[in-house]
Amino acid sequence: MEPEVPVIFLLSRGSDPTDGIIELCRKRKLPAPAVISLGEGQEPVALKAINAGVVNGTWVLLQNCELGLGLMNDMESILNKLKGSMDPNFRLFITALPHPEFPLGLLQMCSKVTNEPPAGLRAGLLRSYTPGVMVDQDRLERVDTAQWRQLLFALCFLHSVVQERRKFGPLGWCIPYEYNNGDLQSCMLFLEKHLYNGEISWGTFQYMVSDVQYGGKITDSLDVRLFRTYTKEWLTERTCEEGYTYNPVAPILKIPNDFGYTVPAFPEHTDFRKYIEQFPENDSPEIFGLHPNADLTYCVKEATTLFKTLGETQPKGGGSDGGVSREDVVYEKASELLKRLPEDYGEDEYKAKIRKLGGMTIPMNIFLFQEIQRFQNVISKVRFTLTQLQLAIKGEVVMTAELQETLDSMFDASVPHYWENTLTGDEFSWRLPNLGLWFTSLLNRDDQYRAWLNTGRPNSYWLTGFFNPNGCLTAMKQEVTRKHKSQKWALDDVVYHTEVTNFERVEQIKSPPEEGIYIHGLNLDGAAWSRQESNLVESAPKQLFAPLPVLHVTANERKLEQKSKKEQFGSVGPYECPVYKYASRTDRYFIFFANLRCTDEKPPNHWTLRGSALLCNTQ
Repeated sequence: MEPEVPVIFLLSRGSDPTDGIIELCRKRKLPAPAVISLGEGQEPVALKAINAGVVNGTWVLLQNCELGLGLMNDMESILNKLKGSMDPNFRLFITALPHPEFPLGLLQMCSKVTNEPPAGLRAGLLRSYTPGVMVDQDRLERVDTAQWRQLLFALCFLHSVVQERRKFGPLGWCIPYEYNNGDLQSCMLFLEKHLYNGEISWGTFQYMVSDVQYGGKITDSLDVRLFRTYTKEWLTERTCEEGYTYNPVAPILKIPNDFGYTVPAFPEHTDFRKYIEQFPENDSPEIFGLHPNADLTYCVKEATTLFKTLGETQPKGGGSDGGVSREDVVYEKASELLKRLPEDYGEDEYKAKIRKLGGMTIPMNIFLFQEIQRFQNVISKVRFTLTQLQLAIKGEVVMTAELQETLDSMFDASVPHYWENTLTGDEFSWRLPNLGLWFTSLLNRDDQYRAWLNTGRPNSYWLTGFFNPNGCLTAMKQEVTRKHKSQKWALDDVVYHTEVTNFERVEQIKSPPEEGIYIHGLNLDGAAWSRQESNLVESAPKQLFAPLPVLHVTANERKLEQKSKKEQFGSVGPYECPVYKYASRTDRYFIFFANLRCTDEKPPNHWTLRGSALLCNTQ
């Protein structure tokens, strides 16, 4: 390292070099570095620290520099001006996440360092058991009990598992959190102080790990539930018993090398390293609590990302001499879509039909009215854009940026951005990966709306075909509450009640239920449904999604539902399965919970670790 050459750390998810830099400074017997986290108003503070460091020969660490691009753009010239007056001991360290507008000049003059997170349990645990990183001989000897050494290993194992689970996408975590060594370090310090005070309180230990140390950065309630399940299963009194293993009792596929993931209590640090080095090179998803199909999910995700990148980088030029041009291909496609596009919904017409269905005093009719309004906006947008695009291709109107984007998207068979999103990026229609699926969904939605308007309520609702599926369920809940007006039900005290029916196809349903609605088109991710046993079972090999039979959703008073749940599901209880609009599992696309029956052998915690969920769209 030289004083005039900064060192830039290109951060990866979960990495933080701050502790390492401070430790290196301490070893060099230099004053502690000035640490400044860039953000609003911090640029003058950073400049002051740099000037002081140049004069005094101290180190400066600028964090989160992707948030201070103004200073980064000037940094090259600032350092060139100060080059002649730099103390030989001065060092400048920069940490930044990748950013497309980060100045190239600064990158070229810096020494670049990156620290990719370890891939696999073996690499993750070996890193945790590297002296000077997390666990060394000194830490093992701080509490002279086998329980301390076992729980240290259990914490490191858990840390590697929750990091490795991110690679499976939404099946692993709804949101990929940046767990880092600081989280593990905090858990170790708490455990050490807790053991000094006497016998361990397992509930307290689990709470501190899942809700405080790691849970402090978890924002999704279902991710909180998942982490709590990990601690309830893996950080218990059983963890310290002889013969405890992380292996599933009855693995679906053979664990590589028939390896047993046990919790050792070696007194020597080197013995832990030797044991970890025996881990299989490829980890079975079942060790994380996932189904073996999760590996296929991971491979599909990686391949999809690769092909998407290749598609984005292909040239946008026209065809060769004598070939069909991009514009001709898109013109023909636009003509085809315009022919298939449904007729517009006349406001007077659909209002008159809704009045025949009972008028706007019925909640489900209000929901239908709102849905048709939004659907008509989509039809109008698509019709106008396709018409204007054809005129622009013929040269009769100006080819705007929006029309050009539509042309490029249609040529690539992807959905034009403004058909899916508003100007502010909110959802305008529905999100699907290609134009064919998107337009087919448009036609199917049109069929459902027109059938509802012309022939009355359907026996079963295709929940996927609604803009606002939550609104459909809320309207149903309002209607059920009104039916029980004599029993003084209040809407705030009413919750959903779900039952999986024996209807596998919509055609089998001859009439709607007395209360509530039937829903079809849902798919299980991370599990399957046994019609014979009427409970959750493991997914079939290489089948990522399994269709759920028609689901009956109704409403019930909260106290009555609790009593009904005990009678229906027994002491094991149901698995509260989240239902999402898309495969991307965020609160934005969450709809409701469906209670699904489990067995004693595979209770709700098993399906929580599996990441099981119901999806309206699997794409």
